[in-house]
Amino acid sequence: MKRVLAICAALLALVGAAGVYAGNDGAEHAAAVLKSPGPEGEVIGQARFVEDATGLVHVKVHVKGISPGEHGIHIHAFGACAPTFAAAGGHHNPLGDEHGLDNPDGPHAGDLPALTVNKAGVGHLNVTTDRATLSAGATSVFDGSGSALVIHADPDDQVTDPTGNSGARIACGVIQQD
Repeated sequence: MKRVLAICAALLALVGAAGVYAGNDGAEHAAAVLKSPGPEGEVIGQARFVEDATGLVHVKVHVKGISPGEHGIHIHAFGACAPTFAAAGGHHNPLGDEHGLDNPDGPHAGDLPALTVNKAGVGHLNVTTDRATLSAGATSVFDGSGSALVIHADPDDQVTDPTGNSGARIACGVIQQD
């Protein structure tokens, strides 16, 4: 009887662990709905963020309806896109580095490689970063002011401080935990 109870207890523990695992894979998750400028702000895309067990943040962005070519894209310092995209502030830069993936004194925690958009106006970015986190800490995008993902009109030169000469902000989405 003790053996049967032990087996039942072990099975219940496995079922419980499987239930916990299915509901939470241990990773931090976040998302942003990207909108165009203006009071109505048409939805033009989305971004998903997953921080894995090693601390890497996987960033996946999909947009539709913006001009073809390369666009600067960055995590910005404030979780706001209204009343204008300027509310997102500068780039997420809690460590005080200079801008640009190619800058020897950079990059900002929020600097990302270019988003490339095809002739049909569709763009994808799939990248990892170890400079920003979703979990608590000095480089968390969920600090007291939150963060936003911003797409710019022009390519980012990846060296010019503070913005990479990436031009006007053409899309913005507040990053939210999910």
